[in-house]
Amino acid sequence: MAILDVQHIEKHFGGTQVLRDISFSLEEGQALSIIGSSGSGKTTLLRCLNFLETPDKGVISVRGETLFDAEDTRRPSEAEIRQRRLHFGLVFQSFNLFPQYTALQNVTLARELMAKENRESRDAILQEGRELLGRMGLADRAEHYPHQLSGGQQQRVAIARALALKPDILCFDEPTSALDPELTGEVLKVIRSLAEQKTTMIIVTHEMAFARDVADQVIFMDGGVIVEQGPAREVIDHPKEERTQHFLSRFAQQ
Repeated sequence: MAILDVQHIEKHFGGTQVLRDISFSLEEGQALSIIGSSGSGKTTLLRCLNFLETPDKGVISVRGETLFDAEDTRRPSEAEIRQRRLHFGLVFQSFNLFPQYTALQNVTLARELMAKENRESRDAILQEGRELLGRMGLADRAEHYPHQLSGGQQQRVAIARALALKPDILCFDEPTSALDPELTGEVLKVIRSLAEQKTTMIIVTHEMAFARDVADQVIFMDGGVIVEQGPAREVIDHPKEERTQHFLSRFAQQ
């Protein structure tokens, strides 16, 4: 059974249709890259999956459980929406760290807020937070504040924060777009390591070589629709659709 099943998602903003009949599935341990030009609907799709936007149509299921069905007219409570979001971890383009908290506090804050409900000890949460920062190569930066960290280090703290909640699916929205080129490599190295550890991921990216080498599957979106999807190397090296070929040719010329 697929860990994630998305069926016929549509989303409008006013009179503009941003997503049209989006359907795909993702197996546990796979990495899926979503590519396409700016404005093609990639970020909106991620926001729908993370329940930051509400689709107008469609169904979203995780591990066989329907988390969202547009035909269900019952309005979910805030608590239900928060519970749904726990299935997904989202790493934003611009880090979104809390400037008043250290790296470790940023990683552990959400877990600490949930500690009573989950019956977790603060010491255990802090220990796991330090271990996650260690995995990100930031063991010596735990007590640093965001302004004391480089952009690449801040993004790695954001990845650790997303992992701290143990999501079923880790989502990245252009994780290197806010970074200088020399810092991009360190973040991609972390994501590559997560893929090698079979972390289930959805990665929106403009890094075509990275998508080809790291992802199991690739979706190419254009104009709010899925134009082409399939094995990463097959789609990127041998695209079948003319729109995919045109999009990828621009990267080949760079």
